[in-house]
Amino acid sequence: MWTNFHTHNNYCDGKGTLEEYVKLAKAKKMLGLGFSSHAPLPFPRSWCMKPEDLPSYLRDIALLKSTTPEIEIYTSLEIDFIPGIISPDQYNDQLDYTIGSIHFVENLSNGTPWEIDGPHALFLEGLENIFHGEIREAIIRYFELTREMIEQSNPTIIGHLDKIKIQNPGMKFWNEQDQWYQLEIAKTIDLIADSNAIVEVNTRGIYQQKSLTTYPSPWVLELVHKKNIPITLSSDAHHPNDIINQFPETARLLLDIGFKSITIPNEGNWRPFLFNTHGIIH
Repeated sequence: MWTNFHTHNNYCDGKGTLEEYVKLAKAKKMLGLGFSSHAPLPFPRSWCMKPEDLPSYLRDIALLKSTTPEIEIYTSLEIDFIPGIISPDQYNDQLDYTIGSIHFVENLSNGTPWEIDGPHALFLEGLENIFHGEIREAIIRYFELTREMIEQSNPTIIGHLDKIKIQNPGMKFWNEQDQWYQLEIAKTIDLIADSNAIVEVNTRGIYQQKSLTTYPSPWVLELVHKKNIPITLSSDAHHPNDIINQFPETARLLLDIGFKSITIPNEGNWRPFLFNTHGIIH
């Protein structure tokens, strides 16, 4: 029996209704399900929720909670951190938990926020426009923003920690074994260890064939394990059919690294549960 607390539905860029997710979760005998649409942004983006839809989103989830007692359903948003503009703590009083993610790094010369996980051509544009082609400086800023988010608003879950690596096919820009890159990862992991945040192990890059490994990479997960940082397993599903995509395979990876538990909410409190390749042991 699995859980998943990072999902996207048709309130943002997902391809399924809340009800469709719940129906499939019941069919798969899942223990828990969290809805985490992309939070509204104060500038246009096709993939995030419209501000006027947030009240309806919250009401619809509340209704499903009351009518689906066999699954613990939780209310969340995946919230961007952009200094001075938006941060996960803005929504604390409306949600059961928060997912904090970095999707934007600085602004293009026309003032448009630079989206780092969009089309590769856009990534290259921002790399040249903002950082004059210096990939090292761009990546360092990405992780600096991650650490600023943790220090300033400390979300419940750190979303897809190293997702920027999708812009590095074949490691053509940098090698994850580069000392400077590992230093940025290590500084970020050390800060997470001093917070109460949970690191999500996100499988979306694998089943989308945008990454050969999870977010974060297995060697990063080894650091997470050494620091005794809690993890949770998610698929970042944008369609109900992906609700547990790559979970058995990733569970095997986590067990091989040495993880014994996955942290999930149970009766409202986040706590660790043993797991195996078939799911949470409850």
